[in-house]
Amino acid sequence: MIWDYFRLSAILLEKVLITGSGGLLGSRLASIISGDCEVISTHYAPLQRPNFRLMDVIDRTQVFTVVRETSPDAVVHTAAATNVDKCETDRGWALNVNSVGTRNVAAACASIGARLIYVSTDYVFDGLKGLYSEEDEPNPVNYYGLTKMQGENYVRETCENHIIARTSVVYGWNPRRPNFATWVVDSLINRRRIKVVEDHYNSPTLVDELAETIREMLHSEEDGVYHVAGGERISRYGFALKIAETFGLDGSLVVPAKMVELRNWVAKRPQDSSLCIEKLRRDFGIQPLDVTGALSKMKEQEPNLTLAREDSR
Repeated sequence: MIWDYFRLSAILLEKVLITGSGGLLGSRLASIISGDCEVISTHYAPLQRPNFRLMDVIDRTQVFTVVRETSPDAVVHTAAATNVDKCETDRGWALNVNSVGTRNVAAACASIGARLIYVSTDYVFDGLKGLYSEEDEPNPVNYYGLTKMQGENYVRETCENHIIARTSVVYGWNPRRPNFATWVVDSLINRRRIKVVEDHYNSPTLVDELAETIREMLHSEEDGVYHVAGGERISRYGFALKIAETFGLDGSLVVPAKMVELRNWVAKRPQDSSLCIEKLRRDFGIQPLDVTGALSKMKEQEPNLTLAREDSR
């Protein structure tokens, strides 16, 4: 990530609570901000984390108890049901986690006056235009997007001091959770041919860049909706080829396909849900890396781990 200038923190935080600390973003964020303040990691299942509290966002009583007992200055709500196809087939689960869970977190934050950063998604848009700005009207085409949009509405209605941070195709190293980039690397290392759609566009976002931006947001006085994504609109096929090139793998194993050909997709996907990040650049002075730069940064961190298969996102 390229910073145009150094911004002095307007708000000093002593304690930050992170929901979904077992996920890619939650775990990376906890690591990045641990030198700034006390971090309370929460998850719906036990984790080996410093200062960990068990908290299932679906359980309103548990959410209020943990938030009030720990009394954080800010909460970053990363916990979510992100398996798009499962959200379509198990709508009760998706609704509880993404909508009801977010309402619980927002209400708990409001009860103690804590700042809330809610991580949302490009899938709140219908994909008919691409490069969506914060002023564009959400119109989700699947149940996952609908529940995340409902979560956004609960945050607006419930918690005055908030940022809604919409992101897109978050990727990076994490042995506990798969993502598109690790699936491509793992497939090509093992010489597996993969079909990747060439007419599906997003703004892939390296988790380190997303976490660093949220860190800046925690200390800022800005509020409202921000698009926090990578600096380049690209097709999934183009992204896969860039991954192959960066990691020195055989790009000929990546076979282009059309969205209509992927019969294993249960939920409809927005064709072009790429995000415009001009507001982020203007208000925070942040210049997110393009795909090549972000993948190079990921490669520098390459761990010795067994890569996971792609989730359905």
